[in-house]
Amino acid sequence: MKLEDLKKEYDKLQKKYGAKELDSIYNGGCSNEPDICFVFMNPTGRNIASNKSWQGIKSPWIGTKNIWDLFVRVDLLDKKIYQKIKTIKGSEWTEEFAKEVYDDVTKHKYFITNLGKCTQVDARPLPDKVYKEYLHLLEKEIAIIKPKVIVLFGNQVSSIVLGEKISVSKCRKKLFLKEIDGVIYKFYAVFYPVGNGRFNIDKSIEDIKYIRQVIKEEVGV
Repeated sequence: MKLEDLKKEYDKLQKKYGAKELDSIYNGGCSNEPDICFVFMNPTGRNIASNKSWQGIKSPWIGTKNIWDLFVRVDLLDKKIYQKIKTIKGSEWTEEFAKEVYDDVTKHKYFITNLGKCTQVDARPLPDKVYKEYLHLLEKEIAIIKPKVIVLFGNQVSSIVLGEKISVSKCRKKLFLKEIDGVIYKFYAVFYPVGNGRFNIDKSIEDIKYIRQVIKEEVGV
C-alpha cells in the first residue's frame, strides 16, 4: 500500500465530516523512514490548499504562519523559506512555493500529518468519535512511512492514538510504545503549539529538541 491509496478514504470522510466546499488535507514531507512524524489535529479553511481550485500538494499548514515558528526554532526549516512565509500573506502562497516548503521539510527528514483529514471552515472542536474513524488510517500511514519517532500534539490526539487518557502536562518527554502492523513504534505527547495552545509553544519546542537529541543518540542521525 502507498500513501496515495489512502486519499480515497480521506475524501469519503471529508464528505461525511468536513465542509462540503473544501477538500481534505492529506500529509507531506519525508515519506521514507523520516526521523519524526508530527501528528496534529485537523485542518481548517485557512489552509489555502483546501480550496477546490488548488492544483498543488494538499499538505498541512499551507498558507499559514504560526506553526512554522516552531519548525524554524527546532532547526527543521530553512531560514530563508521561513522569512518568506512570515513576509507574504497566506493568500499569496503559490503551488510552487508550497512545493518548495515541503521539499525543505523532506530535506530535514520529517513528515507532517493530521489525525483527522476533514477540513473545517474554522477551528471548531471535533468530537472523539470523528478522530477515532481516522485512527486506522493514521496507523496505515505510519506503517507505510515507518518513522523513527511519532510526536502527537495535544491531549485529545494523544489520548486517541495511544488508547489511554493522556495529559500532556503530566507526561512530558515520556516515551510511549505502540505496536502497529507488527512493528513497535515510539511516541511522545507534546503540547499543541498553535491556536489556543500558542502560549505553550516554548514547552513544545523544548520537548521536540529533547526528542531530536534522543534520536541522535540512539540512531546517530
